Amino acid sequence: MTTTAAPPPALRTPRRKRRARIDDRGWLFVAPFAVVFALVFLAPLVYSIYLSLFREQLIGGNAFVGFDNYIAAFGDEKFWDGLIRVSVFLVVQVPIMLLLALGAALAIDSARLNASSFYRIVIFLPYAVPAVVAVLMWGYIYGDQFGLAGNINQLFGSEVLQPFIPQWMLLSIGNIVTWQFVGYNMLIFYSSLKTIPGELYEAASIDGAGAWRTIFSIKIPAVRGAVVIATIFSIIGSFQLFNEPNILKPLAPNTISTFFTPNMYAYNLSFAGQQYNYAATIAIIMGLITAIIAYVVQLRGSRQETR
Repeated sequence: MTTTAAPPPALRTPRRKRRARIDDRGWLFVAPFAVVFALVFLAPLVYSIYLSLFREQLIGGNAFVGFDNYIAAFGDEKFWDGLIRVSVFLVVQVPIMLLLALGAALAIDSARLNASSFYRIVIFLPYAVPAVVAVLMWGYIYGDQFGLAGNINQLFGSEVLQPFIPQWMLLSIGNIVTWQFVGYNMLIFYSSLKTIPGELYEAASIDGAGAWRTIFSIKIPAVRGAVVIATIFSIIGSFQLFNEPNILKPLAPNTISTFFTPNMYAYNLSFAGQQYNYAATIAIIMGLITAIIAYVVQLRGSRQETR
């Protein structure tokens, strides 16, 4: 009769597994960001939603009205006027700006351009100019009575340039925004181009691919993700258009109204009209529209990358 020796205590498998100890020290690292995020983003967002559900009335004070403010906003002609204007601005200005930025990035990335570092700094420099200073500078240039446009009109003896008339106002603002942000988007595209492995260029050269073939087959597909990011940023910036028309308004009071853009409309409703509830409603609607369009663009860009 044989007996089996029991395994030593060190080799015995415990019947009950000890529960993994949760280390809470990681929360200490994210706590500062979480606190700032809650105070700067979540709290104002929740408060804006709260304000949008109420309305200040002559009798009864601040009363709960549910979604009445949202229904009134969708029937507000001033809101639609500003929304259509920034939508046209988005459709026209953003593609032009991104194409210029992509062309500049491709030119700087090519080995045929001399002093590429100098051109990179020059193109990016307008982004370093504060927005208020840039708009004031362009406002002086646009002045048809006192600025560069006025001097050109005097030279030709006629009112050839009138950047502040209603037909040209949106184009004038688009020129300012394009001048400011071409360099910013160029830097995004240029950084993406620098991540392309050199082996791809060598393989394309061996296969006899020329410069244009290399651009359309290697460079542009490689920057597709950067184009999606720049497009999303540009969409957000277009729907948030505020600084340029608000600063130019004293120079063109008959052209730029208080509801020229939805952000200007919400600003004037709040600070000039004391209609905080309705202003919060406009802001919430614009935030939702911006988020939906940006999500659709990101979704479509992600699908194209996976193909």
